[in-house]
Amino acid sequence: MDLEKTHLKLGFVPLCDAAPLLVARERGFFAEQGLDVALSREASWASIRDKVSVGVLDGAHMLAPMPLAATLGLGNIKEPMLTAMALSVGGNAITLSTTLAGRMAEADPAALAAHPTLARALKAVIAADQTAGRPPLTFAVVYPFSPHNYELRWWLAAAGIDPDRDVRLVVVPPSQMVANLSAGAIDGFCAGAPWNEMAAQLGLGRTLITSGELWGGRIEKVFAVRQDWAYRHPRTHKALLKALLQAAQWADAPENRGDVAAILAQPGHVNVPPAVAERTLADLGVFHRHAANFPWRSQALWTLVQMRRWSQWRGAEDPVQVAEQVFRADLYRLVALELGWPVPLADAKIEGIHPGPWELTDATAPIAMGADAFFDGGRFDPALAFVTPPSSRATRQFEESGQ
Repeated sequence: MDLEKTHLKLGFVPLCDAAPLLVARERGFFAEQGLDVALSREASWASIRDKVSVGVLDGAHMLAPMPLAATLGLGNIKEPMLTAMALSVGGNAITLSTTLAGRMAEADPAALAAHPTLARALKAVIAADQTAGRPPLTFAVVYPFSPHNYELRWWLAAAGIDPDRDVRLVVVPPSQMVANLSAGAIDGFCAGAPWNEMAAQLGLGRTLITSGELWGGRIEKVFAVRQDWAYRHPRTHKALLKALLQAAQWADAPENRGDVAAILAQPGHVNVPPAVAERTLADLGVFHRHAANFPWRSQALWTLVQMRRWSQWRGAEDPVQVAEQVFRADLYRLVALELGWPVPLADAKIEGIHPGPWELTDATAPIAMGADAFFDGGRFDPALAFVTPPSSRATRQFEESGQ
């Protein structure tokens, strides 16, 4: 296939869910597609956003809400982006300092011992602090437009804690969470692997609830590019997606877990002990199974609802149109079908209704799915008007590119 561009630079933040990019480079999946890819380890999500926006990076490992936020112009830059595949499902956790967890155990031991652990005991601690005139507790998230921010806010609000009034929320890069917890600069955080595991291993923190317990089927990271880049490089984009999808499938196989952990452990990658990476992968990593790579537009809409709820987005844009523009299920299908994979036939589904394994039959072949129930017993039923993907220039270019 004649690619428009073969030498590419892709960004990642040092987290275990960057595995598909690292595996695609180390195991030759990029090379098999005729791509010469350099990976750039970035210190923060803001750096990823900025460098993709101005073209320093051709694409990147991103938080699922980031291409939505960039397209809407939330934050410092307005740059339309798209994602045609998710890189991982779940992988985050809420970890509080051992001191705060101890205070919660004293205030409400039954609440702290429950599974999943709700924030009821934390509410009691906050109330005591307010009565005593103490400053609010400080919690960190990795980026304002992130699953971590929405997960932490959701968990707090479900217990009657106002995230904007009762506590202080700050942004800290993932790799600095443990250091900030150790220094007492924060009382807890919501971050991805391996930093929760590291905090627990060092005796600094206690993990109370994971992404899987909050919402088992939520997309965590995506591979994203600028929309104009995808339109100008349809064959290159297609080759990238094919390599990354195959790498995600390989990384998700249990027999490859040790090799994936070794790749993550390299100093230029995530740079954590292989044993920590392997434990994290065993507990949290979902890179391919359960249709993990499909960019569900219902999840894009859920994210947009959170942006509205927490006053991040006040624009007049139609959320259905934004979801269609950014979460490109149509492009995913073109590549996955070439790989011979079953694909969902609808772009959206009701989220949060399966407490255990289930089978998606609205697909080219049945797909085994995992539990996706919400921790608070709710559900998210998106509008159905956007389930048929619109005809677009990018879709036509993919169809015409062939292989």
